[in-house]
Amino acid sequence: MKRHRKRGIALALLAALLTVYLVNAAWLAPAGDGRPRLIAHLGVHQTHSRQDVDRDTCTADLIEPPRHDYIENTIRSMQAAFDAGADVVELDVHPTTDGHFAVFHDWTLDCRTNGTGRTRDHDLARLKALDIGHGYSADGGRSFPLRGQGIGQIPSLAEVFEAFPEGRFLINFKSRDAGEGDRLAVMLAERPSWRARVWGVYGGEEPVVRATGRIEGLRGFTRPGVERCVKRYLLMAWTGVMPEACGNTLVAIPVNVAAWMWGWPNRLQQRFKAAGSELILTGSTALTRPRTRGLDSPASLGDVPATFDGYLWTDRIEIIGPALKSGSAR
Repeated sequence: MKRHRKRGIALALLAALLTVYLVNAAWLAPAGDGRPRLIAHLGVHQTHSRQDVDRDTCTADLIEPPRHDYIENTIRSMQAAFDAGADVVELDVHPTTDGHFAVFHDWTLDCRTNGTGRTRDHDLARLKALDIGHGYSADGGRSFPLRGQGIGQIPSLAEVFEAFPEGRFLINFKSRDAGEGDRLAVMLAERPSWRARVWGVYGGEEPVVRATGRIEGLRGFTRPGVERCVKRYLLMAWTGVMPEACGNTLVAIPVNVAAWMWGWPNRLQQRFKAAGSELILTGSTALTRPRTRGLDSPASLGDVPATFDGYLWTDRIEIIGPALKSGSAR
């Protein structure tokens, strides 16, 4: 009797494991077309080492020796990104004192420019008078190769939309001010033709929640939201149940984390698409100190499955775009 009971338990466990395997088997799900779309972080820009970099580090004086003269978040850098194959360009916004959104990365002006103070405490005309190439140095401040080249190069978000009638943008709210989400919603309501330019939003939870709540069909992500989705997916999706936290959203995750998620890659992609969500793969990162890194070399694309057709985040669109187009990277 005991032998039969043990056999029954073993068979039940085997059946349960087989069911879990089949529910999550990637090979049983439709494969993607293997043509990932590209998100160009900051457009074509000066890159820097990420070692020992935190939120308050001035990265302008840590750049690698320049390979080009593009400056991030400028219309010129965005045009270069689209020309290199970007499907979406990521940009950063700050409200100005005269009712605009200025497109600029830093919370303060002191690092990159010849100005001082918080970016949001100035009007657009004052910001446009600054040289945003002023602070860039690759040799510890001995030389400044971009100084003088960034005068007048801070665009407004409206100017970006006007410059790229077919462009799509991922907007990064740099603050936790919910009013920025309201301002974007009003801006798009006044100019409905601009709605198609905004592919998504991310950053501070309050403005992201406000913007996605007020702008029909807009998706976005925040770090807490992505963490909720990933954790609940790992806890629930082995049963085939998609957690609500992963629906109608954008999920940006390192490729090394995605590789451990149930159904990777085909079943995972199928579930997110069915839930109205998009996957964004970023570069591999240490789980103990997560930071957004790009897939920035042809070698890094080797971690992306051949059937993946979501979005790839890159800081080197000028390398990754041509590499994907030529097929030399995969």
